[in-house]
Amino acid sequence: MNRLQIEALLNEVRDGRTDVPEALERLRVMPFEDLGFAKLDHHRPLRTGMPEVIFAAGKSVAQVTQIFAHMAQAGGNVLATRVSPECAQAILAVEARAIHHETARCVTLEQTPAPAGKGTIAVVCAGTSDLPIAEEAAVTARLMGGTVELIADVGVAGIHRLLAQRNSLQSARVLIVCAGMEGALPTVVGGLVNAPVLAVPTSVGYGASFGGIAALLGMLNTCTPNVCVVNIDNGFGAACIATLINRL
Repeated sequence: MNRLQIEALLNEVRDGRTDVPEALERLRVMPFEDLGFAKLDHHRPLRTGMPEVIFAAGKSVAQVTQIFAHMAQAGGNVLATRVSPECAQAILAVEARAIHHETARCVTLEQTPAPAGKGTIAVVCAGTSDLPIAEEAAVTARLMGGTVELIADVGVAGIHRLLAQRNSLQSARVLIVCAGMEGALPTVVGGLVNAPVLAVPTSVGYGASFGGIAALLGMLNTCTPNVCVVNIDNGFGAACIATLINRL
């Protein structure tokens, strides 16, 4: 339950459109709803400006579906990440309004408008193999109220592709840059813009990439001072940070 929902409920009580027992019932799950195997933090949007999100990996299909349904019933926006096709179908069976973003491996339900950002979040990825992580970032940022431009397959192996996007890069208020292999793209992008760059190392690469560790170390050692690095494959986390920056 976010600030706008609470304000609307209080106005309904004041105007006599909702009685006190009904209002109490609607507030009953604050600050969290206990499902036994999970405690849903419905209070988080009011407290932090960001909703709780379902990380589906490691949870059973039944658990994810039940959590999604209860979060939907609470009235806010719902995001589940790292969702398998089987799990996505189960969610859609109980919540027909939800949308499955296959490449991003996410399922979303948008019910309330999120606070809009002040500019554009550019999500940039080096290669098509990095696209699932970039799409995860884009889906997350859009659900959280951001205007997002996705720029795909502009890695340093063909740097003319990146330079052709210079206007979009330089007009963005914050950028998320996803890359595997040696992880050079965020440094190059950072040298072209005067905005924060959130670097996302991906686990894409051959054996010596060590599942994204090579890209992570390369990004941590960037010589471009406007670059900050999140964890390997963490498009979601980068989108959350970018959203907060974009709201300032």
